[in-house]
Amino acid sequence: FKEPLFYFLLTDRMQLWHEQAHQYRTEMLDFKKLTSEAMTGIKNDHSMMFKDLKGASARVDLVETEMDYVETQNSPRACANNAEKVLEQEAWAKQPLEIFNLSNVFTARNCVEIISGIRSVKILKRIGSPKGMWTRDPKSSKLYVFNGTSGDTVYEFKSVRDFSTSLGVAGSRMIHLPSKWTGPGSAVYNGYLYYINQETDTDVQVVKFDLMSGSVTDTAMFPMERHASLYTLNPETVADLAVDDEGLWLLFTPTDSEPNISLAKMDTSTLDIEQIWDTQCPRGNAEAAFVVCGTVYVVYNTRMASRSRVQCVFDVNDMMLTEEAPLLYFPRRYGAHASLKYNPEENQLYGWDDGYQIIYRLTIKTKLLFIILPPKER
Repeated sequence: FKEPLFYFLLTDRMQLWHEQAHQYRTEMLDFKKLTSEAMTGIKNDHSMMFKDLKGASARVDLVETEMDYVETQNSPRACANNAEKVLEQEAWAKQPLEIFNLSNVFTARNCVEIISGIRSVKILKRIGSPKGMWTRDPKSSKLYVFNGTSGDTVYEFKSVRDFSTSLGVAGSRMIHLPSKWTGPGSAVYNGYLYYINQETDTDVQVVKFDLMSGSVTDTAMFPMERHASLYTLNPETVADLAVDDEGLWLLFTPTDSEPNISLAKMDTSTLDIEQIWDTQCPRGNAEAAFVVCGTVYVVYNTRMASRSRVQCVFDVNDMMLTEEAPLLYFPRRYGAHASLKYNPEENQLYGWDDGYQIIYRLTIKTKLLFIILPPKER
């Protein structure tokens, strides 16, 4: 009696399990079908959304192109300032020096070129902090990356290609400096690194560092307030070193109350100051500047990052006519430039924009006044 009952109960339970398993399997197949249909719908929606975004991006690029054209046709030209005011050098040296007259002004007669436009833009990659600096030595293929706004480490790459194909800073040579660089205002020229170091409240030090031997070869102290920022939109930049066909330049402001950017021509060997100018280009809303053939181009923006533009130009040679001051607008990409470094061998700007490394290829032309003037008056 017990065995048939046990067998009956076991058979009944197995039948129940079979029915439940069949039900679960049916429900799973239905769920799989619904999921598959939903995934197909999501893929289709994603594809349509991607096409819409691609179309929107193309329309935005078209609008930016049209804006560039409208701005270049209707915007006021950049303010072109002449070398009318030369600053006294006494505050910059241990011994008083003479005040230079205009007849003694530094001249770069062999360099008579002016920027006429931005030919192309190449976004290379994105590494590091929103602010930083990268530049190439005009006398070699080596590239240098300064991540952040201060530090004692520089990353050296063999070439732009090596940098663009690397993962972050992998594959670079790490160079440890004996003191910190302050702000994204360094420059590299002919195997030497020139950087700003500010560790006191009253002085700024320009350091010349031999990248081959790894040693400091010279330093120069300049009186600047610790909290004085050269560009109000980039307060971390206390001074900015620039390189062009004529050598090394220093953009600075002695005090935070000084409204304009000052310019100094430096001797690359001794770091002596050869000449100082008041560019008459305001520091307010300035984000960066660079020098090409003895002409300073100051780039301005707004607090809420918009389109960077050259709004003030200063020519140390007084060879630029007001009507040929360039209408130069940078294509809007991410935020604002933390630094812009000119390479005279390539006619290119190396820009750092919100962590993106960007190359701007420039169009260069001869200054109109050089063409007009007879050879004896040039």
